[in-house]
Amino acid sequence: MSTETPVKTPPQEEQNVELTRTGQVFRPLVDILENREELCILADMPGVDTQQIDVKFEDGSLTIHGRVKPRQAEDANFLLREYGVGDLYRVFQVSEAIDAAKIRAEYTDGVLTLHLPKVEAVKPRKIEVQAK
Repeated sequence: MSTETPVKTPPQEEQNVELTRTGQVFRPLVDILENREELCILADMPGVDTQQIDVKFEDGSLTIHGRVKPRQAEDANFLLREYGVGDLYRVFQVSEAIDAAKIRAEYTDGVLTLHLPKVEAVKPRKIEVQAK
């Protein structure tokens, strides 16, 4: 059985972003972990309020979108500006090896954690060998 992760980021995803709010859109950094039971995606989403996070799964695409409020007024007079603020957006293609009905999301300390359980058919199982 292959241990290849059934989640990947499409190479052209930034070209497919169609958000109505003007301003910068950032791609959150993620870690993807795999164990026997599930895939786990950890996404850095600093400054996002829980109510402003959308996670959607449709037609094999998992979309993460976090809306971030501007920290300062539009007419603020910055002496130095190094910290960019904008929405966070990322899309992953998810294989049929994931049980979409059981996907869970948690948000703690600026990190979004998505649990993508595997369907029973792809979970590794031990096959007992019987002596004759």
